[in-house]
Amino acid sequence: MNSEIENSKGVDQRISMVTGEPKKAIRVLAIPMIISMFLIMAYNLADSIWVAGLGPNALAALGFINPLFMIVIGLGNGLGAGATSLIARCIGAKNKEGADNAAMHSLILTIVVSAVITVILLLFLKEILLLMGAGVTIDLAMEYGQIVFGGLIFFIFSNVASGILRAEGDVNRPMYAIAATTVLNIILDPIFIYYFGWGVSGAAWATILSSSLSCVVLFYWLLLKRDTYVSFSREDFKASWNVIKNILMVALPASIESLVMSILGVILNLMLVVTGGAEAVAVYTAGWRVVMMAMIPPIGIGTAAITVGGAAYGARNYKNLSTVLSYSAKLGVGIAVVTGLLSYVFAGNIATIFTYSPESAFMAPSIAAFLQVMFLFYLTVPLGITASSIFQGMGKGFTSLILTILREVVFVAFFSYLFAFTLGFGSPGVWWGIVVGGGLGCVVAYIWATIYVRRLKRNY
Repeated sequence: MNSEIENSKGVDQRISMVTGEPKKAIRVLAIPMIISMFLIMAYNLADSIWVAGLGPNALAALGFINPLFMIVIGLGNGLGAGATSLIARCIGAKNKEGADNAAMHSLILTIVVSAVITVILLLFLKEILLLMGAGVTIDLAMEYGQIVFGGLIFFIFSNVASGILRAEGDVNRPMYAIAATTVLNIILDPIFIYYFGWGVSGAAWATILSSSLSCVVLFYWLLLKRDTYVSFSREDFKASWNVIKNILMVALPASIESLVMSILGVILNLMLVVTGGAEAVAVYTAGWRVVMMAMIPPIGIGTAAITVGGAAYGARNYKNLSTVLSYSAKLGVGIAVVTGLLSYVFAGNIATIFTYSPESAFMAPSIAAFLQVMFLFYLTVPLGITASSIFQGMGKGFTSLILTILREVVFVAFFSYLFAFTLGFGSPGVWWGIVVGGGLGCVVAYIWATIYVRRLKRNY
């Protein structure tokens, strides 16, 4: 009985926090999310660091798999964002039944989507990789990709289950699950890759086994322990196309955003192959891992903004929604200045992490140069992330998608081609295209979101 009362108090506190003062809610939710995302990146970084010891071709193979893997992660993130947005809006509107139904529909969608995408990827993986320009790395890329994509459901379920918990302000338990997964992956990587001699397939198996642990833990919390705000009861489940539509209105655009970014990754890889071969792809692959780590704070803040902004929108509290937008952007930019400076100053030291073996040592100067160029990219990223998160929180996923297409396809691809080929900068031109194009796209997105929220406040 006491345990039930304590659980009920914990749920009430989380709901009050999500629907209360937005600045405090953003900070409280963002910190565990940022820690979780650092753990995820450490998880991915471990693969790159250990695989780098196998030589540039093995690292480049991961670079060719990475855009496809980001599509998988994007599907999970998209469904998770769809669940978070709808559940948070229901919480803001004090609709408990709607929140429960949204959670149950999200898990059903997870199973269906995972099954379909797994079959498609396993059937056509080789053809896709060849189109991406994998070339001499095709065998290594296939070796890694077939294993990882065979366990696709683990990645998608983990993201959706975490999204359900985050919608009600429970950000700690997803963090704990990710922490356990990361530690296990870091332990298994060197054992499978080098001790067992499995090479890149060892990295893939370490990823799958560690990801399955996260799923088991999240499954227990949601469906067995049952101490969450949302509940999963067969009797209360009401199949509804409208619920599916509301989830997909955020999930599909968010997933397509990841697809767009993955397509951009393919385009950039092709540009790098033409200008510098597999070595240029390896430099970009290693450097981009570091860039993603520097982007974690604004991404974590943006993820918090989906929950807090969604609750504010559901309650029609547009003043709070405006505060979420401005405060999240300011907080993200402030942190980005610090992380960007650290990345710039210690670029050479960071590069040595990826070039510790004799086979990859020659890449160190190029990786360091890439990181120093990317410093400018960090400063505008929080604006774009915050804008997309606000639109997702409101259920306006397609607006977020339009902004992503504008940034990635129109701006980044255009400027990368311009600098790399038209102006003859070669591989560094691709880097500068990311900085200039991405910066413009993020500024446009933030201005768009600001105008939209101001109109809501004025017309309400």
